[in-house]
Amino acid sequence: MKKLKIKMTITAVLAVTLFIGSCTEDLLEENPKSVFTPDFFQSESGVEGGITALYTHLRFLYGAWNFYNSTETGTDEYTWAQSADGNFKDMDLSGVGSIISTSAPSAGPWNACFNAINTASGIIENAEAVGIEEALVSEARFFRGFDYFLLVQTYGGVPLDLGAGELQFNTSTNRGSVRNTVPEVYTRAIFPDLLTAVENLPDTPRLTGTVTKNVARLYLSKAYLTYAWWLENPNNIPTYPEAPRTDPDGHSASWYFQEAYNIAATAIDNPGPYTLLEYFYDVHWAPNDRHTEMLLYADHTEESAIYNGADLGFGISGAEDNASVWMATWNYTTIRSSGASTVQREAAQSYGRPWTRMAPPVNVFEETFEEKDLDSRYDGTFVTTYRGNWDKAGDDTPSYLNANDLPVEPGDAILSFLDENNPAVVYPSDAGASNVGAGVLAGRSDFVIEPGAISRVVYPGLWKLGTYRTDNNGGLGSPNAGLTRPFPIAKFSEFYFIAAEAAVKGAATQSSKSARDLMNVIRARAGKWRFDNGEQEERIEDNSDALVNETPTTIDVDFILAERSREYFGEGYRWYDLVRTQKWGEIAGSYRIAGTNYGDHTLVTVSRTIEPFHYLRPIPQGQLDSMEATDAEKAAYQNPGY
Repeated sequence: MKKLKIKMTITAVLAVTLFIGSCTEDLLEENPKSVFTPDFFQSESGVEGGITALYTHLRFLYGAWNFYNSTETGTDEYTWAQSADGNFKDMDLSGVGSIISTSAPSAGPWNACFNAINTASGIIENAEAVGIEEALVSEARFFRGFDYFLLVQTYGGVPLDLGAGELQFNTSTNRGSVRNTVPEVYTRAIFPDLLTAVENLPDTPRLTGTVTKNVARLYLSKAYLTYAWWLENPNNIPTYPEAPRTDPDGHSASWYFQEAYNIAATAIDNPGPYTLLEYFYDVHWAPNDRHTEMLLYADHTEESAIYNGADLGFGISGAEDNASVWMATWNYTTIRSSGASTVQREAAQSYGRPWTRMAPPVNVFEETFEEKDLDSRYDGTFVTTYRGNWDKAGDDTPSYLNANDLPVEPGDAILSFLDENNPAVVYPSDAGASNVGAGVLAGRSDFVIEPGAISRVVYPGLWKLGTYRTDNNGGLGSPNAGLTRPFPIAKFSEFYFIAAEAAVKGAATQSSKSARDLMNVIRARAGKWRFDNGEQEERIEDNSDALVNETPTTIDVDFILAERSREYFGEGYRWYDLVRTQKWGEIAGSYRIAGTNYGDHTLVTVSRTIEPFHYLRPIPQGQLDSMEATDAEKAAYQNPGY
C-alpha cells in the first residue's frame, strides 16, 4: 500500500504570528507574520513567535460558532432553535438532520489542532539550538499534548506522523499518513508532553494568561481520567482505528483513575496563584474576567482589532470571532410594549446579538436547575429578565404600557422567565401583546413565561458568556461585533470534579477529599450569593449549609455529571463529558420543548437516535478529498458509520 500524505499547508503558511511583548506590559503582543518555515524557528524570536501563535490558535476553536455547536447541540444542555440551519439541526440527531463528514461543526478540531501541533513540533525541535529555556519550550509541549488530547477525544486515533516522522515538524504540502490508535496517541504524545510540561512549567504565569504547572496538571489529570474510561469501556462503545482496550505500558484503568485523582489532589493542595472565587456569580461577571480561578482562556480585547483577532465594530461569526453566545441568544428585540420596541439590541452581558440557533430544552430548567433559590448557579448562568433600555437608543419616552396595561420605565422588567410553573399564568393564543407569546400574571407589569412553556423561539439567554464592552458611552454600543471578552477554557474548579469522578471510579482518596467532600466544596460555593442577577439587586445570602446537607451520602457518576452541568453549563464541556462517561444516549436520548412559533407553549417529547458510532466525529471530507489515496484507502481512513 502506498503511503498516504497529510497536507499541512497552513503550518507552512500561517496567517498571523504572535510575538512575545515586553515584560513591563505583561501581555502577549501580536504582530502579523506570513510564513512559518524551518529557518523561522532557528532564531530566538522565531521560537518565541511560534509559542505565542499557539495561544492565538485557541481563538479558532473557543468562541467559534461551529466548534461550540458541536460541543453543546445534541446534549441535554442544548437542541436546535427556531433559526437553526442544517449545521445545528444535524448535530441534534433528532430526525431533522444527520452528522456528515462535510459539516463544519465536526471539522473544527481537525483543522485547527494539527496546525498548532506542527508549530509546537517545530519549536521543540529547534529550541535547544537557539538557547530557549525548557520552561518556555514546555509551553509548546503543553499545547501539543492539549491539541492531541482534543483530537483523540473527538475522532479517536489520529496521525502522530504528519509527513516527516512521528512528532516531527513537517513542511510537506502533501497530506499524509496512517492514523495511530488511541493508546498510541495517549502514551506516545499526550502523556509524555504533559508530564514534561508539569515538570518544567513555572508555578506562576510568565505573562498574563500563559500556561503554568497547574494548567498542565489539569489536562494531564483529565487525560488520565478520560483514558481510564476508554480502557474500561463500560458500554462497549467501539473505537477506531480498532485496537485492544489494553495499555501499552501495562497499566490498568484503575491505575489511571488513581493517577487522575492524585494529580488533581496535588493541584488542589498546591494552587499557586489560582483559587476558587468566593461567589459563582463572579466567575462569569464580565468586569471580573481573567480572574484567579481561570486557568486558560482564548483571549480577546476591545483595545485593538489585531489583538482581538476580529473587527471591533461588526462580527461575521467566522475566523477568530468570539461569537458562540450569539447562537444561544433568542431574538429578544421582538418584544413589544404597546407596540414599542422596549428591549433593544445592546452590547451588554444580558443582551448582545441574537441568532436563535440553539435552545435549552425544558429539562434544563425543571431538572438540572430545579433548585433555583438556594443554588446561585441558575441565576449566574442565564438571562431570566429582559429590561427596558429604549432610553439608550435615544427614545426619551418616560414610560410605556406593558403587561396588564401597567406602565414600565427604563430599567424595569419587560419580560421575565419564572423560576417555577404557575397555573395562574394566562397565555395568548398567538404572539399576543408582547409580540412573543408571553403570558401575564395579575398585578404584574412584566410579561412572564414559565419553565414548562419554553420553546425553540423564546428561552432564557446565556448570561455567563454574554457581551461586555466598556465603550458604550451610555448608549447601546456595538452589539453586532464579536465579543471582546476572553472565552473560558479551563478553571481551577475542575480539579475538584476530576478528583471526585476518579474517586467514584475507585481511586483511593485522601483525608477530606472523598467524592462527597470535593463536591461539597463546589456546592458550598454555589450557595453563596452577593448579587441577584434576575432582580438586578444586591443579595447577601449564604445557603451553603442547606446545599451541603442536600448532597447525597453516596456520590455517583450521574450526580457528578449533573453538578458539572450546573457548574459549566453552556461552556462547551458537555459533549465531551457525556462521551467520556459513555452516558450520552442515557442522559440526552430525549428532551422536551415547545415549537418554533411565538405563542406555542405545547411541549413535545423529542427522541434522539444516538448510535455507538456517533461517539466519534467524522474525519472532515476536506481531509479525505486532499489525500493521494484510493477510494478504499479513504474509506478505511474515515470513522465507521460516516
